[in-house]
Amino acid sequence: MKTFWINLILLSAALPLLSAPQRNFLFILVDDLGCRDLGYTGSTFYETPHIDGLAASGMRFDQGYAACQVCSPSRASIMLGKTPARHGITQWIGDPSGLGWDKGDPVMNAEYVHNLPQQDVTIAEAMQEAGYTTFFAGKWHLGSEGSWPENHGFMINKGGWTVGSPKGGYFAPWNNPKLENGPDGESLTLRLARETASFLGSEHDKPFFAFLSFYSVHGPIQTTEALCEKYRKKAEAMGLVGDKERFEFDRRLPVRQVQDNPVYAGMMELLDDAVGIVLDKLKETGLDKNTVVIFTSDNGGVSSGDSFSTSLLPYRGGKGRQWEGGIREPLIIHVPGMTQPDSSTDTPAIGMDFYPTILDLAGLPLMPKQHVDGVSLLPVLKGEALGPRDLFWHYPHYGNQGGEPSSIIRSKDWKLIYYHEDGRCELYNLASDIGEQNDLSALQPEKTAELKKRLDAWLADTQAVMPKPDPRFSKERFDARLKNARTVVKDKQEKRAAHYLKENWTPNSDWWGSSVTND
Repeated sequence: MKTFWINLILLSAALPLLSAPQRNFLFILVDDLGCRDLGYTGSTFYETPHIDGLAASGMRFDQGYAACQVCSPSRASIMLGKTPARHGITQWIGDPSGLGWDKGDPVMNAEYVHNLPQQDVTIAEAMQEAGYTTFFAGKWHLGSEGSWPENHGFMINKGGWTVGSPKGGYFAPWNNPKLENGPDGESLTLRLARETASFLGSEHDKPFFAFLSFYSVHGPIQTTEALCEKYRKKAEAMGLVGDKERFEFDRRLPVRQVQDNPVYAGMMELLDDAVGIVLDKLKETGLDKNTVVIFTSDNGGVSSGDSFSTSLLPYRGGKGRQWEGGIREPLIIHVPGMTQPDSSTDTPAIGMDFYPTILDLAGLPLMPKQHVDGVSLLPVLKGEALGPRDLFWHYPHYGNQGGEPSSIIRSKDWKLIYYHEDGRCELYNLASDIGEQNDLSALQPEKTAELKKRLDAWLADTQAVMPKPDPRFSKERFDARLKNARTVVKDKQEKRAAHYLKENWTPNSDWWGSSVTND
């Protein structure tokens, strides 16, 4: 089946591409970037001028969504054009499932696929077979050796392998078998940008599809000493330093309520500088005139769990969680000669849409049996309307960030969340309650039943795997863990957040590059 579709692309695309100018593609994917972490999305603490400039040059999707609230499923959906429930990678690869999950919860994490399915045609394979040079740099996290970028259509791979976070941290040596170590202290984020810029600056006798997938801003959060001090002083000037509560307990874990982490802010600036390096290379080479740039994130920002690093208010939750903070993402698409500068749209878009959109923009035939869950956004990019549709998510897992096993349907302004622990539903109207504070399920039983029926039909169609009750469940153990999260964990995070803002704060001794400028 894979060979059939690839041959179809080649045969159907050959004549049009001989006469039409071919677009290049640069896809920039940031790890754990929150929907409020950029200047153009509302942050006043982080500084992101290069990304904000990209937003001003193209179309902003104000309702952009990841395919899942954690990384591997979302990344697989970008590559395959299928929802996680259908391709089977429903959790970040490496997390325990079944009886391997033993934290005292009512259900066990569902079983899931651990490698990107070989039988599927990835967007990279489709582009390569259509005559594009394909390049990958950065985080992969879509399987073990044998299921790395070079096994799924990328001709060049700089840094993509099994792991989901930089094994050696963000400053060399980073101990990555697919990326040669730089001098001690070199920034991994900047290095990936330079590798991408080098590729863009090389001779191209064919169009290219380049995928820059930053490990940043995933934990561990690390930056330079100079940037940390810069943002410590900025926090002080903004009145953010001092004894105050920065976290609020929500359901399972404390959640950060303010953007004032100087380490994360410095990390954001390094990310923005890296994006600037790549965008500058496009302009320097003149490739900006025919290169489509897509910029987005794989899931929500980390407001609880992991590094507790950012706040996404007014959106609720963050990475790993079922509310908008976990799945809503920054999304920018710039198509030279098509998208209007500084334009925006309220049309909802989701990770599965990139596959058919890229094919459409490349003048290639669509592959509906592959990208079955995505639609082309080309009409929106042209300023036209895209008909309404329901969006779905399925995450039958717990996570490090306090998320609960759940399935979601969004239909126009309505959003229903179904919880697999106990079968309850939450219903929100996002138009009037973007913070998802008012559960309307009891007040709107007919709407709740209607959406639940459509969600059930979708789950059946995708053959979604469900979590099973955990026979080891102990309510006493569960309640004790919640109490610990309300008290001990919250207190620890409050102290840690305040400690970052002290003048004498220094990083761990094994933090390479903390005093390196990386100019």
